Amino acid sequence: MSKPLRLICCLALALATACGRIEPPVADGRLVVAVRETPAFFQQREGTVASGFEHDLVTAFAVSIGLKAHFIKAADPYELNDLALAGRVHLAASMPLGNGSLQYSIPIRSVSQWIVGYADVLGPGKMSDLAGQTIEVVAGSTLADTLRGLDEQSRPLVVEVPGVNEMELLARVAERKAALVAVHDINLDLGVNFHPELNPLLQLPGKLEFGWAFGADGADELRAKADAFIAAARADGTLARIHDRYFGHIKRINAEGIAKFLDDTRTRLPNWRHHFQSAQELSGIDWRLLAALAYQESHWNPLATSPTNVRGMMMLTEDTADLLRVKNRLDGAESIRAGARYLAQLVDQIPASAEHPDRLWLALSAYNLGMGHFRGARAIAKKMKRDPDVWYEMKQVLPQLARPEIYARLKSGAARGGEAVIMVENIRSYYDILRRFEPAHDAPFSTQPAFRQRELPRSRPSMAAAPQEP
Repeated sequence: MSKPLRLICCLALALATACGRIEPPVADGRLVVAVRETPAFFQQREGTVASGFEHDLVTAFAVSIGLKAHFIKAADPYELNDLALAGRVHLAASMPLGNGSLQYSIPIRSVSQWIVGYADVLGPGKMSDLAGQTIEVVAGSTLADTLRGLDEQSRPLVVEVPGVNEMELLARVAERKAALVAVHDINLDLGVNFHPELNPLLQLPGKLEFGWAFGADGADELRAKADAFIAAARADGTLARIHDRYFGHIKRINAEGIAKFLDDTRTRLPNWRHHFQSAQELSGIDWRLLAALAYQESHWNPLATSPTNVRGMMMLTEDTADLLRVKNRLDGAESIRAGARYLAQLVDQIPASAEHPDRLWLALSAYNLGMGHFRGARAIAKKMKRDPDVWYEMKQVLPQLARPEIYARLKSGAARGGEAVIMVENIRSYYDILRRFEPAHDAPFSTQPAFRQRELPRSRPSMAAAPQEP
């Protein structure tokens, strides 16, 4: 459908449904939000709590104005725009700014645009190489407008694929179902974690800014509140922390490392899957997280041994093994059970003021450092005006434990805190991959509560200045 015709249809829809426009947020008692379901931005599997960058940010905004967010899923960018234009929602999330007849917030994030192909594809290498090429985009995406707006010497044939998000579009390239696709950089970074054979070929000119769109009656006041919230969230670190929660770890492992991990999940993991699932029933911790931890520690090698005599699948120290009454650290099944119990104990020792998933990432860093060094790092964080309950803050503090002027003040002494950060970020990447490709384990006979994701209960004020661009 052409852009002018699309606009006419949208205006007709808005006029036809004017009587069905939503009440203002205060009168309605909730903030109704249109959002697309796409990995890391908004996800809600059956029976689980919703999560994602847009979910957490919108939820924090709703809390700041005394409301509860209610999400409506849109099938594609077209429907996202239509819902806002017709006044059926109070705001639409993840909208490109300045497109159409809506009002917009100040920018939340900016993205670059890429042409992506398979690893063995050599081109296109310059804009003129796009001429005559077929490039797939998500239906309704502004990438279609970008490509169709190129000069005639560079203009490709654009195919809008309905019913998919950018991650699914990238999967089409990985499966050789599409030769070239156009996506935003943040989705490309996510996609490479799952499909290392993806090859970013050409960056398109310019950047796009995304924010929230408003179309309901009386949207001026709500937009002003949103602008104030976004500005404050950028200044106090809320925006940077939420960004780090979903994207801070995605570029830690290179394509070769991801490819090796995926190969090992096919060849090594099947031998140990049952043991990780049994450990979940023992500890309440997702078996895929335990498997990610074990891979970071030993690459699923039950006989692994370090020069410092840390040994086994979960790389337990001799003292930790004695504490957990482990008879043989090189027994893979015993090591997995012990490592799971140890991690669960560490989670319990993290103050309850730390929220999920930060509490889990903090516990993983203590798994590497030991609780003594971790407590010392918390003390340093408080002195540095950092929040010791937030992983985004602590991963900037932990490397300080290797500095003489810092560790000289700690009873626990020096520690390689930077290595702990790398370990946790790698585990987060492996865990993301396993959650995408491996099913969850239903543990009906578990004696331990599962560590489940919970809704973001509040916007936590930062204790330090955060980056201006997440």
